[in-house]
Amino acid sequence: MTKTMGTMGTGTMGTKRMRARKMAAGAGDEVQTMVASMGADLADLAGGPGGHARGADAKAAAGAAGAMAGIRVAPEVKAAPDTVTSAFAEFMSAFEAFKEANDERLGEIEDKLTSDVVTRDKVERINKAIDDQGRMLDELVLKKLRPQLAHAGGGHDPLAAEHKAAFEAYVRRGDDHGLRDLDQKALSAGVSGDGGYLVPPQMDGEIGRRLSVMSPIRSLSTVRQVSGAVLKKPFAATGFASGWVAETQARVETGTPELSELSFPTMELYAMPAATQSLLDDTAVDIEAWIAAEVDMAFAEQEGAAFISGDGVLKPKGFLAYDQVADAAWQWGRIGTLSTGAAGAFAASGASDVLMDVVYALKAGHRQNGTFVMSRRTQGAVRKLKDADGHYLWTPPAKAGDPASLIGFPVCEAEDMPEIAANATAIAFGDFRAGYLIVDRVGVRVLRDPYSAKPYVLFYTTKRVGGGVQDFEAIKLVKFSA
Repeated sequence: MTKTMGTMGTGTMGTKRMRARKMAAGAGDEVQTMVASMGADLADLAGGPGGHARGADAKAAAGAAGAMAGIRVAPEVKAAPDTVTSAFAEFMSAFEAFKEANDERLGEIEDKLTSDVVTRDKVERINKAIDDQGRMLDELVLKKLRPQLAHAGGGHDPLAAEHKAAFEAYVRRGDDHGLRDLDQKALSAGVSGDGGYLVPPQMDGEIGRRLSVMSPIRSLSTVRQVSGAVLKKPFAATGFASGWVAETQARVETGTPELSELSFPTMELYAMPAATQSLLDDTAVDIEAWIAAEVDMAFAEQEGAAFISGDGVLKPKGFLAYDQVADAAWQWGRIGTLSTGAAGAFAASGASDVLMDVVYALKAGHRQNGTFVMSRRTQGAVRKLKDADGHYLWTPPAKAGDPASLIGFPVCEAEDMPEIAANATAIAFGDFRAGYLIVDRVGVRVLRDPYSAKPYVLFYTTKRVGGGVQDFEAIKLVKFSA
């Protein structure tokens, strides 16, 4: 009986091998599909529950299967990875595939003076996959960095717990008696001219922390909190005079610098999330966390655009809105620019030279804290550049949560930066901590409105913020012009 079963098993396995050979000989496309599917299944096995012990073997088997069929598939974003580690691994894999495909494209240009359209399309697909993986990685890191709101039951300041309870009663039921009592106790004007109440301190801090993570320019700049409507900052463009003297030599009077004043007014930024009364009546819903999550993205999108290109009218003034001048003729009050040498593109020869020039246009004190700021598409174009030795200038982050780097300096992706076009200043480089100042007026206000959009309850949430350049030497721009 055992012998018979062994013979049957051997015959069955032999039949499967013969079928596999026939498929490999007569249906190459089907084999490619099977191998690609096998690789995906094994990769899923490595990342699934209980797959840590088998991860290395599964990935190695997937790689061997791909090598046997001679298949090179551009990375695709099929599903969001569960952990930062797996997302970072996929990001690095996509970048290695990009380098290989781009090297192939450059080799075709050298041999044929042009690249094959299939190769160009492959490079662009992989380039897009890198951007998608990068955004996915950023979202996971952002989620991990977000702190939880403090709770009143944590045994902290009794007044803060009382404020939290009163604010929750106001949001859920419209009962503002508790907040009015708190305002009277603190002898403060809690109700502004258009109504509304200050949110609890822990919620105010949570919104600020989320904005720092989500708003790219805010995360790079100096942020200062004020209680007034305008922050005025004196400065001397020329600096104080000084000189060398002997021990007994008479000291002549030095020149006194002329002081000027920079003004940073705060402008009102608002969001208006809506909720149903049933959501507010649900005691399991954390109202503070809900409001913070609703307004942080709206605030971050508006801030991101204003800090870059805002005109200063009813919004902060962005660093691109200031007068610009060629860096060789730079003067205080203007932002220096360096041209690429070609309208709407990098120069045909020495394309990366302008990046080196803009780095060393900054003084050493600012340069060591420098950061590149550009949009996703511009970063995709920069990613293809190499130095004279054939090394890529753009390098991926060393670990999850770190930024990518360009010639050794971090890269900040800001979608509100202009795209590469004729005379566009699509790349900024500078010490934004020294160069750009953001002014936050203390307090986020919420006004409950149950009447304007029945059956929904609107929460008119306002925040006052301003911004502008405080050191014109600390920021330089790359201009895509001849």
